[in-house]
Amino acid sequence: MSEMVETSYGMLSVKEDGEFAGWRFWEGDPYETRSGPFFYRREEDGSYTSAFRAEPRHMNGGGFMHGGCMMTFADFALFAIATDVLNGDHAVTLNLSGDFLGSVQVGALVEAKGEVTRGGGKTIFVRGLVTGDGQPALSFTGIIRRLAKR
Repeated sequence: MSEMVETSYGMLSVKEDGEFAGWRFWEGDPYETRSGPFFYRREEDGSYTSAFRAEPRHMNGGGFMHGGCMMTFADFALFAIATDVLNGDHAVTLNLSGDFLGSVQVGALVEAKGEVTRGGGKTIFVRGLVTGDGQPALSFTGIIRRLAKR
């Protein structure tokens, strides 16, 4: 069970139990829900951390995390990192680029942190880092485009 709040993106929920109790997640994106689920929370310093636990279904044929899974998670993290700048507005990813730095194994805690490098208008620029058990796995940059309100 989870607490739910309706936003312009869909349903924002708070996980009430398990490892990610107290973390937020979106129920409005079926692809991310099937891919993750991915979670995020605000840290004491005001920044945001996104996270999930690596499962066998996230791995590729070589036994480590599929690059597409890491990129999907980075896309999720873009919006978590930009939460305050977006202020609840709907937006889409214009560009997402990544450099793979290392592998992620089954069972690893996968986290993403980053910063908005430019925001405030319709276009928001973000950079971040995905880690697996604290080890760098993917450096990413992205551009988000705020959409007109419906």
